[in-house]
Amino acid sequence: MTGLELPLLTLALLVSASFVAGWVDSVVGGGGLIQLPSLLIGLPADTPVPTISGTNKLPSSLGTAAAALTYLRRVPVNLLHVLPLIAGAASGSVLGANLVQLLDRRAFNPLVLAAIVGVGWYVWRRPELGLVARSGPVGWAAVVRLLGIGVLVGLWDGFMGPGTGTFFLILLVAGMRMEFLPATAMTKLANLTTNVAALLVLGFSGHVLWGLGLTMGAANLCGGLLGARTALKHGNGFVRRVFLVVVCVLGAKVAWDTLQGLL
Repeated sequence: MTGLELPLLTLALLVSASFVAGWVDSVVGGGGLIQLPSLLIGLPADTPVPTISGTNKLPSSLGTAAAALTYLRRVPVNLLHVLPLIAGAASGSVLGANLVQLLDRRAFNPLVLAAIVGVGWYVWRRPELGLVARSGPVGWAAVVRLLGIGVLVGLWDGFMGPGTGTFFLILLVAGMRMEFLPATAMTKLANLTTNVAALLVLGFSGHVLWGLGLTMGAANLCGGLLGARTALKHGNGFVRRVFLVVVCVLGAKVAWDTLQGLL
């Protein structure tokens, strides 16, 4: 699928949403909460779900790549930590993409909501979390934990998607005891891996609106660059505040989806 005629106002709103999503995603993740619903609303009602997902992955990949490059120029990351995280993310995303055809997504909403509320409360009650690096797991224990984080969140991204960057950040800060900025840099690399993997699968299957995706991608890329520079300028404290706001929004959306499923 190569193109789609959309009203100019609809296109403008989709591009604007993609810019905001790129900014939010580059700071703490969670841009999919803005971009994916905007595509669901803006595209015709008969647009296949794989096409919506594939088109969403194109701007997400471009914005995440721009943010990752910006962070890596300024924030050092441990290659021995990045590699198992990326490997786990890729394998988890592939597994999730296969499981989505077999499992009912609505069954996971209550569990996801409980996790979001619990983690948000945990971070809010510990003001020092993510502001100062503490001693975390090392050696093979770190490799195994990072691989597990990659598989778990990659599985979520392949299965549903929204909030992937936020979940990566949560687990790296709480599980690996990293500061927010280094954790965000690693999150961008892991999230880029899951986005590109899904984009390749859906793109080769013909489920990407390339014209719309590239237009939104330019906006997402600009938002990603601006967001990464903003986070680097204002530091860990700023990222933590934005993180808590995004967690609240993510929790509200999942709660709404859960309620809608019960009605």
